[in-house]
Amino acid sequence: MTDKTAHTGKNTGGDVRLTGISKTYGSFTAVHPLDLTVPQGSFFALLGASGCGKTTTLRMIAGLEDPSTGTVFLGDKDVTDLPPYKRPVNTVFQSYALFPHMDITENIAFGLRRRGIKSVKKQVDDMLELVQLGDKARHKPHQLSGGQQQRVAVARALINHPQVLLLDEPLGALDLKLRRQMQLELKRIQTEVGITFVHVTHDQEEAMTMADQVAVMNGGRVEQLGAPADLYENPQTTFVANFLGTSNLIEAEVVETGTDVVVTAGGGKLRVPGDRCTSAVRQGGKVLVGVRPEKISLAHADDAGKIADGRNRVTGRIADSSFIGVSTQYVVNSPAGAELQVYEQNIERDTRLVPGAEVVLHWNPAHTFGLDAAQDIDAGVETVEDAG
Repeated sequence: MTDKTAHTGKNTGGDVRLTGISKTYGSFTAVHPLDLTVPQGSFFALLGASGCGKTTTLRMIAGLEDPSTGTVFLGDKDVTDLPPYKRPVNTVFQSYALFPHMDITENIAFGLRRRGIKSVKKQVDDMLELVQLGDKARHKPHQLSGGQQQRVAVARALINHPQVLLLDEPLGALDLKLRRQMQLELKRIQTEVGITFVHVTHDQEEAMTMADQVAVMNGGRVEQLGAPADLYENPQTTFVANFLGTSNLIEAEVVETGTDVVVTAGGGKLRVPGDRCTSAVRQGGKVLVGVRPEKISLAHADDAGKIADGRNRVTGRIADSSFIGVSTQYVVNSPAGAELQVYEQNIERDTRLVPGAEVVLHWNPAHTFGLDAAQDIDAGVETVEDAG
């Protein structure tokens, strides 16, 4: 790719590639050396708790931080040593940083005017239409809602035709309902313009809703990379299992390996598909068996005989239940593990399923996964302090 094509601003140029990139501040390592490829035209999320290195990684792509080691490629071009304004990227921050004295049209046109482009009306109108704010063209930022200001910030960034749009917690300041609306809105905009979006967030639901690919970061490293459904269904570490939704992790011992891995837990046997076990599990010994709360069905002990053969089953006693409309969430204590979580949809509620009731938890073995027991079983579990 020549310099000329790199500066036309058209999306001529491929993916974002980070090779061996790291960042240290004195003795603290914010990002350990990592290799990451963001495919062209994809919506890519960097997901993790605060302090995991996701924003630092984004800032290295933008040129706002110099990497301690490694290289940043945009398409075929090595941009590691280029200042931010020479990179074909634009960033949208949580604080939208709109100019309060300018109306929306002038805010969006700002980047073009700064480059000396005189006739901006057509491009600005196109952007206003894209973000569905045509009727607000002459409003000032303070006359708009948070979600509308957010869309202006996106339009102002996109009008420069960057190869990559970087989004740093862009929905963090919005309330829940508006945030959900904006997730769909941003996904629509990304699909329409076809530009690569790299989105930093600590919100698991946000990453899963919007992104084609998610890199889950923890302690300056990428724990796992993949499509949202794959990360959720096939976590490779306890951190990913706990951080993306909720997982029941049961301490178990391998008794047989084959197509299925058979384990004992709390006196009973459970089956785990061999292809849903990490390599450490297939070597035997102590393992962690995982199953998501919504995959489990709950039967009263009196109905144990009606459960189909071949299902994994664990006996227990209900310790607590919470009715939350669409589902009831149960906490069950069992020989296999304390405080197992079960989410049952409220279709036909069994009135016998109350705290103190003896129950059988049962599920399809195909929904079970196996992890290395050498990891911290509680890694990635959000505490009340984290959520604040």
